Amino acid sequence: MELAQKQIGSIVVLELVGKVMGGPDGTMLNDKLHDLIEQDQKRVVVDLGQVTTINSSGLGILIGGLTTLRNAGGDLRLANVTEHVQRLLLITKLKGVFEAHPTVELAVASFA
Repeated sequence: MELAQKQIGSIVVLELVGKVMGGPDGTMLNDKLHDLIEQDQKRVVVDLGQVTTINSSGLGILIGGLTTLRNAGGDLRLANVTEHVQRLLLITKLKGVFEAHPTVELAVASFA
């Protein structure tokens, strides 16, 4: 997995690219979120548009990120959720846990 960061107003957008499979990926995202929290950046959109594969460990990474941000008084939104990820969220009954939006712009606007 690759991770890119950009800023849209006061919202941080993290773009995940490739396979989200757990292991080092989880550490990378967790470290990034803790760095953002230390910088008082607690509103994050995770762009999944370029994720090719995600497994249960990958979903665990996203749940951990959501929990980390909410415990710090922030929140996490998903954007560009692919059909594959949508099905996984539905099967695992996590669809109601995450606030997902079809575009990054809509996800950013949802924080207003």
